[in-house]
Amino acid sequence: MNEERYILFGQYFENELSAGEKTNFEEQLAEDQEFASAFEIFKELNLHLEQKFGNEQELKSFKKNLKSISKEHYKSKKSKVVAFKPWQYAIAASVAILVGLFFFQNINPSFEDYDNPEIATFTERGDVNDNLKLAQDLFNAKNYRAAIPHFEAVLNSTKSPEIQYFYAVSLLEDNQFQKAETNLSELKSGTSIYKNKATWYLALSKLKQKEYKSCKETLLTIPDDYEDYDQVQQLLNELY
Repeated sequence: MNEERYILFGQYFENELSAGEKTNFEEQLAEDQEFASAFEIFKELNLHLEQKFGNEQELKSFKKNLKSISKEHYKSKKSKVVAFKPWQYAIAASVAILVGLFFFQNINPSFEDYDNPEIATFTERGDVNDNLKLAQDLFNAKNYRAAIPHFEAVLNSTKSPEIQYFYAVSLLEDNQFQKAETNLSELKSGTSIYKNKATWYLALSKLKQKEYKSCKETLLTIPDDYEDYDQVQQLLNELY
């Protein structure tokens, strides 16, 4: 994508085009697939910035720093044949830098990068329960949706933090976020050995929903003596 296009996208996005220019722009969006795809990337970039920074002041500060960087970019472009105003180069350079960051950092980590549920081993310890055995086998086969009703049948008669944890993970895997987070939050507030594991999966739930700020805030509540804290630290580093 060239700098002229960056400037045009920025002007359209900020509603700075004349009525005629806006009409031409929108006609090109409708007729030129490559142009439309490039503009979608530009819009995603702006959305990413809104999600990346916790508040408007942080975003303004970041953009201010970019303007300083873009001045250096402008100095290096003085020999360019097509003449632009300095403020236009600032826009072009800033967006170029942002797009580079956008792709180089791969925006944000994905849920799939960290989704690695542990193996359930309920019945190997001598428990005799048909629903528990089915829940275990279906969970380990990654057939989470089918496992859920069997977990629920077990929990209706015996509420165990362990079963509740695997049940919540199954719900998350099946994208039943509200129910998953209700169970994970309950475990997080408790004192069982699944407290920190539940907090980790609560963070992963936010990650799966692309709620990056909430994911980061949840991760920061996990103590550094958590057995998989290296994963916590890695995800935090990728979110910053």
